[in-house]
Amino acid sequence: MGEQKEKTTIVLFSGELDKAIAAFIIANGAAAYDHEVTIFCTFWGLNALRKDEDVLVKKGFLENMFAKMMPRSTDKLGRSKMNFGGIGPKMIKHVMKKHNALTLPQLIELVQEQGVTLAACTMTMDLLGLQKKEELLEGVEYAGVAAYLGDAADAKVNLFI
Repeated sequence: MGEQKEKTTIVLFSGELDKAIAAFIIANGAAAYDHEVTIFCTFWGLNALRKDEDVLVKKGFLENMFAKMMPRSTDKLGRSKMNFGGIGPKMIKHVMKKHNALTLPQLIELVQEQGVTLAACTMTMDLLGLQKKEELLEGVEYAGVAAYLGDAADAKVNLFI
């Protein structure tokens, strides 16, 4: 019987750029240490998994309003501190580029290449009007709280970002 991999779970609750970057950097680091990693995206954290393009799907009025108000894709996420009317995200992206750091879309692609599970909370998808899987990135899995808790119960590292 082989040795069991260490497990890391991350709940990405925030839809803010700097917090999403931190979650994906940690996930990439844990995967590099051969951990089995799950990022469970819920509430505003789901915005990091949204496709950039508009996906035409039939929705109710409230669900449609939520979907329109939320940022679509990683490029539209704001910063948690020093947003300054949208200048803050541009500043952090500039600093990251200057230091040759990976962008958030690159970090997401890297976690997918490393086999990290990106799980979208199905209850939150319903609440926020993200009712179609076509609205999220390819390769995203769909799970409820019970699936997350099952992963978290076996994990040595559990983070809430």
